[in-house]
Amino acid sequence: MFLSRFDGPTKLLVRSLLCGPAGAHRALDVFQRQQRVHPDMSLCRFMETLCHDEVTSSPPDEAQPLTVKPLVCLFPALFQHNLLSFIHLVHSVLPRTTVLRLLNCLSQDPHPSPWVMALVRQLERNFGTHNNPLYTPLCSQRLEALSKNLVGFGKTGGWAMCYSGPTVDSGSQHASGSSELGTQRKRKGSVLTLDSECEETGQQSKRMKMEDCGRERSAKEETERLESEAPAETLGEELQAAPDGPCEALPEHITAFVLQIKELLESQTEWDQISMDVFEVLNNCDPGQVEVLCSMLSFPDLPEQTLPNLCSSILAPALDFSYSTAATLIKSLLLQKVLALSEPASRCLVTAVTSLCSRYPRPTCHALIGPLLEEKNMGNLQADLLNRLIEGCLDSHYRLQVLQMTFKRSWTEAVLSVIHSLLDSKPDFSEELFTQFTEQLFSQSPQFTKSVKFAKMMLTVLTKYNCHMTPAHKHSLEGCLMANETFLKKSLQAAWRRITQP
Repeated sequence: MFLSRFDGPTKLLVRSLLCGPAGAHRALDVFQRQQRVHPDMSLCRFMETLCHDEVTSSPPDEAQPLTVKPLVCLFPALFQHNLLSFIHLVHSVLPRTTVLRLLNCLSQDPHPSPWVMALVRQLERNFGTHNNPLYTPLCSQRLEALSKNLVGFGKTGGWAMCYSGPTVDSGSQHASGSSELGTQRKRKGSVLTLDSECEETGQQSKRMKMEDCGRERSAKEETERLESEAPAETLGEELQAAPDGPCEALPEHITAFVLQIKELLESQTEWDQISMDVFEVLNNCDPGQVEVLCSMLSFPDLPEQTLPNLCSSILAPALDFSYSTAATLIKSLLLQKVLALSEPASRCLVTAVTSLCSRYPRPTCHALIGPLLEEKNMGNLQADLLNRLIEGCLDSHYRLQVLQMTFKRSWTEAVLSVIHSLLDSKPDFSEELFTQFTEQLFSQSPQFTKSVKFAKMMLTVLTKYNCHMTPAHKHSLEGCLMANETFLKKSLQAAWRRITQP
């Protein structure tokens, strides 16, 4: 509801900053594009709007029912984090007083995020208004205790050698430390916790030795450990076979998301924004990796009730897949479900198909519609779903592509239904394509002499497309009319006389 406070250009910035952990860089990209169009564009109005006071209801545990806060404090911590990162990227073009006012507003938050406050202090240091260390006194004590313990541990080897060795430069130390800490956070039960009530030095040394052993595990042992910690029904057979199977085709940073996504797909609750952000990993995959990931996550076998949440995530404005990635996702998610229909498609399936087709029409044509039309056993249920796409999701260009796909197969009653829907939508025929279509009508007509659907389709051609007809077209259509044996034959003959009489 806060978006209404912003004008058009700044509203795009707000949406970008709400789009996951990479929101700051997306906002920077949006801002740079806006500046190319409007070189005089300024962020001052955007910053001032964020500083405006807003009346809001207080939490239940507070005495006052209403309170006044700056608008920026009412946004989630993710937005604030991205906003400060964005300001850090563009602070050189921002007025100092405007930025400091915004930082002051964020400092008024009674329940601030530690990361947000750290970024606030860093920006204040950039502007020369905050010269104190970024860490707290308690943090300083813990760091001092840790350094002493590490130096003592250096006598027996282990991590302390990385800190006390004279030949290791500080840059590599920092990179190594960051990498190890990142790995540790991913390993359940392997986190080195630093409490203010410090443990014995020997106990800490023991934990560090255990970490050293953990880092030496082979990839196969690590995967087996992950499998043992997660429920068997969550991992499935694909993940249990990961060391020897498709997992080897994925980089480690992509494999790390598999369990998170699997957990989301099996949860029965609504997904929050942070949960949805894990699907950003798909933007970093090549088509082969996307196919492997879809197989590991058993996308073809997902229950239809999971599709709305999944589609909301992969259709987020922040994600913009390539043709090949989108085609792989659509085929994996939808093709088997649509082919297996034994009753009219559920609301969840219809919503998923139409939403994906609206966003990615070309991949949908080639990954879903084309394979369906090539399927010999495609029935009326599949045709009804395709007709929904034709009527509500595809423009004239893609409708003509679908029509051309029908030329590659022998027509059936279900295919006739799709063609009739395409003709009713009045796509913009070229002369060459209309010639191909009339030739198909002539060659396919012998098997439909008693088909009412074929007769109705012919009637549509004669009434809606008579302006396209040349003598060659009329010759092909005349042969179709002569063989018709349905109750619509008189109507067809009347329509034929109207376009042939001078």
